[in-house]
Parts: sequence; C-alpha cells; structure tokens
Amino acid sequence: MEEMKPCTANSPPLTPLGFLERAATVYGDCTSIVYGTNTVYTWRETNLRCLRVASSLSSLGIGRSDVVSVLSPNTPAMYELQFAVPMTGAILNNINTRLDARTVSVLLRHCGSKLLFVDVFSSEIAVEAAAMMSDPPVLVFVADKEEKGGDDVADRDKSFRYTYDELVERGDPSFKWIRPESEWDPVVLNYTSGTTSAPKGVVHCHRGIFVMSIDSLIDWTVPKNPVYLWTLPIFHANGWSYPWGIAAVGGTNVCLRKFDAPLIYRLISDHGVTHMCGAPVVLNMLSASQDSQPLKHPVEAVLYTNPAVNEVAVVARPDEFWGETPCAFVSLKPGLTRKPTEGELIEYCRKKMPRYMVPKTVSFRDELPKTSTGKVMKFVLRDIAKKMGSTRLSRM
Repeated sequence: MEEMKPCTANSPPLTPLGFLERAATVYGDCTSIVYGTNTVYTWRETNLRCLRVASSLSSLGIGRSDVVSVLSPNTPAMYELQFAVPMTGAILNNINTRLDARTVSVLLRHCGSKLLFVDVFSSEIAVEAAAMMSDPPVLVFVADKEEKGGDDVADRDKSFRYTYDELVERGDPSFKWIRPESEWDPVVLNYTSGTTSAPKGVVHCHRGIFVMSIDSLIDWTVPKNPVYLWTLPIFHANGWSYPWGIAAVGGTNVCLRKFDAPLIYRLISDHGVTHMCGAPVVLNMLSASQDSQPLKHPVEAVLYTNPAVNEVAVVARPDEFWGETPCAFVSLKPGLTRKPTEGELIEYCRKKMPRYMVPKTVSFRDELPKTSTGKVMKFVLRDIAKKMGSTRLSRM
C-alpha cells in the first residue's frame, strides 16, 4: 500500500478535452453536429476536424499560454473551437457578438489575444476593433455556407489572413494535442459584458471546467446521446459548460445562429430535441410564440417512454399566466398492478425535458378518442381541455 502513490499513469490532469477523444471512440458513428440543411458531422469527424484546426494553429506559432479569441454565434465552427483552441495549449476567449467595436478592442488588448476567429457577419466589427489596436491579433475569417451571403469568401476584407476552412484543410488529423501540464492550467478566459462597469475577466482551469461539465450533466440527469439545441450562446459563460458536456455523453449538437422562435420549434420537431438552455426571457418568448404546436410532439415522445403508458396525446389548455400550457391525455396499459398518478407522470417528464415543456395537466382516459382509421381526434381533446378551464399558478 505504501507504493500506491500518484504517478502519470494513475493521476493524469483532469481536462474536458478528453471528452472529445472518448466520444470519437465510443460514439464515433453517432451524429455530433447538425446545422442548416446540409451540415452533419459524426463524433469521429468532429474530432478529426478539431485536430486539424489545432494542428494549423500550432504551425502558426500558437501554443501554451497564448490567448486565442472567437467572435461567433453558435455555428459548427464555434463548437469545434471550444476544443481545437485549447488542444494547442492555448487559452480560449469567447467574445460576446453583441459588443461594439470599441469594447471588443478593449478585451483583445487586455488579454493580449494572438489570433481572432471571426464569423462572416461579425467581420466589420472585428476589422474596426483591430484598427483601434497598435498590435492587433491575426484575423481568421469563418464563412457560413448555410446562411445567405455567408459563404462569399472571395469578397472578404483583406485584413483577414486566413480562413477557417483553410485551417481545416491543411491541418494534420494525426496531430497530438497538447495536454495540460497541470489540471490547474488555464483553459478559458471569459469577460463580463461591461453593462454596469468595465468588463471583468474570469479565468477557468482545466480541472474547473471538467468538474463543472460533469456536475451539470449529473444535476440535469442528462442521459447518453441527448439531442441538445443551442439556444444559449456559447459565448455566454461557455454555454454553461455544455460544449464539453454534450461530448462526454455523445449527444447531438443542433447549432443555431440566432433566436428565431418558428425555427426553434421546427428544429425541436425535426431532430427530436431533448435538451436546451436559455435565460427566462428566452423561454418566455418561446412560450408566447404562436408556433408552439410542434412542441407537443417531443412531449408525447417522452411520455411514451414510460412503461405504464399505452397512448398519449398532448394539446393546449388555457392558462391564466402563459395563455396556454401542455395538457396530456393518457391511457394506461392494461393489467398494471400499480397505476401512476398525475403527479408522478409530471415528475417523470420534468426529469427528461426542459421545465417549460412539462405538461401542467395529465388526464387519464380508458381510451383516447379516435377516427375510424385509428387517428387520435385531437380536436375532441382540445374541447375537453378548454372546458377544464384555465390552469393556475403555472408560472411556478
């Protein structure tokens, strides 16, 4: 027992970067990223793309303790850079895309950024910010072929020395990424937005991000292979650690450039989204949207995973505060020794989906009303829900 001491083999530095390497092995053929109509990657492909970018950055002289900044919304490139930048040993600095050029220049100057990745639609701000600096970072142009006007690389400003696609293409997929010498080494540098005073910087170490990622997964009871919709900006507190956390459980990242309620509902329906994050104001905007109908389908899918449920249909019920909330009509399987209660099914949903999607009402029926062809007659259920009256205290 006296010989059992820490060594390289049994005590490697904790780092969230290992989640990607593991995902490429364990979930290699599973979908890692979905964006727009044509962009889909697997975890094996995402790992190789990140290694290529890290290799290219390394060949440009980026290494330990250098700061590399990113000015981008939630695109595939933004997600990849959460791994690719620290894989070089550098410190990742995500910048709020809503800041003006002067504030961006202040942040770049303060952290001594060596290189700045810039999304195509933030290029003017980046160029203006760089012009305010005596020693600006190298600018890398990130195109977006899924957005109209986002792939016109030929017309990019001459201030940009490289493009993201060039770094991917010329990088070495067998690059040996730089592991931290200590788990206390810095991995990300964040700044407050400066709304109340001058922006303040916060540095996180590899150990801190590793622990936060695991804690977030456990606290939310995130299962393997979730489908995560990026409604929360990654530049906001590193997306609450989920860029790394979703890799740890081999999930699918559904990327989203900007808040668009109809698009969000369509993505939830098309991809079977199981998880998403957002500030209360974002969730309120979604709840108030007229496009909320598609949300009922993911709710039904979750209820069908309960072993006691035979049939389920979700419709809207009037609500005093929100206007309407989900109401689930459920028929149970025959022969159950114990039937679940309304509260138990609501709690079951609460553990598996965002809180605002959870049904506020569960009504049990021997059988759901159907047409002669077997289709559930939701218009009948809507009338029943309407006659139930408005739900109360649903804001809780």
